[in-house]
Amino acid sequence: MKSRTVASTVSHSRRRFLKASGLSMALPFLPSLNGAANAAATSGESMRLCYVYVPNGVNMEHWRPQGEGSDFQFNRSTKALEPFRDSLRFITGLEHREAYIHRDGAGDHARAGASFLTAARPHKTSGADIHVGVSADQVVAKKIGVDTRLPSLELSCDGVRSSGECDSGYSCAYQFNLAWSDERTPVSPESNPRLVFERLFGDGSHGERTGNYARRQARQESVIDFLREEAEFLTRQMGIDDRRKLDEYVTGVREIETRIEKAERFGMPVDPDYPTPAGVPDSYRDHMRLMMDVMSLALATDTTRVSTLMLAHDGSNRTFKDINIGDGHHDLSHHKKDAERLEKIAKIDTFYSEQFAYLLEVMRSHKLDSGSTLLDNTLLVYGSGLSDGDRHNHDDLPIIFAGGVAQGIRGGIHQKLSEATPMANLHLELIERMGVQQGSFGDSTDRLRLA
Repeated sequence: MKSRTVASTVSHSRRRFLKASGLSMALPFLPSLNGAANAAATSGESMRLCYVYVPNGVNMEHWRPQGEGSDFQFNRSTKALEPFRDSLRFITGLEHREAYIHRDGAGDHARAGASFLTAARPHKTSGADIHVGVSADQVVAKKIGVDTRLPSLELSCDGVRSSGECDSGYSCAYQFNLAWSDERTPVSPESNPRLVFERLFGDGSHGERTGNYARRQARQESVIDFLREEAEFLTRQMGIDDRRKLDEYVTGVREIETRIEKAERFGMPVDPDYPTPAGVPDSYRDHMRLMMDVMSLALATDTTRVSTLMLAHDGSNRTFKDINIGDGHHDLSHHKKDAERLEKIAKIDTFYSEQFAYLLEVMRSHKLDSGSTLLDNTLLVYGSGLSDGDRHNHDDLPIIFAGGVAQGIRGGIHQKLSEATPMANLHLELIERMGVQQGSFGDSTDRLRLA
């Protein structure tokens, strides 16, 4: 009885110490670096994979390119992308078959978001038994994530939810998460640019971050030493059952210790000459651009090679003060062919295209060690899981591919597919271009060639 009391007292002490140390917040997953990774990082030619999601479909009349092949013209909603013509291609005719109604009834917004990167059908539930599929970005991250400080980076300009009901009996997890590490586990994004930046590069201003990171590492090591010593002390006083529980705890401590050791192999993180963001801006435009800046920095510094950015969850009823539209986006998407609503949707589409143009410019401005640009070495997909928000259709999706010049992918093309094609075919092409031999993905039927 006495040993249990002592153990309980020390256990509470441990929890207080661990909480006070901030250990759980200070230890991002930082995988080990191997020889091949060193070569890739110094060459500056490692490919990156990036997805950017927009909600609620578009006004296709003003979005779809005019003409095919290299003989096409930008439509009204995508004019802002014209300066990047040679670095992008429109791909029309892609669909998400697993997002169709079938026997599941309403819930197209949930299915749009859930299937966008998984090409899988989400199990209709608002409870804990969520199930969809591993997302394309995570297939790649699991294979190449050991080569970078972070395996992947998930970002959002929206809220973060992983439970509760959001759309006609579907869990909010389906709408608020693009990335899924396995069939039941979404990878929650971060929406605060300051927290993302500090996770990537450390806290403090430029010139202070490296020192702050080193102090944090030393502090974590002292915490680990404390926990190890405490575990040894408790082991001498416990019965068999308690020892088993303590063994599980010690295993967790060792895993954290291993992560610290792996982080040390990378050395100090890059300290970019970029101000730490203050937090979430009031302006939606500013928020998106900050997240794009931070994401581009993470990719350019080879902190990660896989990233997703959700500009808003599907079904979002966000208003657009930046362009003086006070109506909710979701409400407008149910336009019923009303001319005024369609005009507002076209303006929203233009607004999003302008932000995507900003991202392309930022990526083009980042020069890598080889002299090529970040954009040249990134496989970048921008699009939505819906086409027309009023019809809730998941075919003829608005999809733009950009980058990939380093792999010989030609831009300046409207790739109009002759028949409806699973978007999984595009995912499969990008997965294998990232060096991951997959064979098939989701409901793919073949690779969608981008040469």
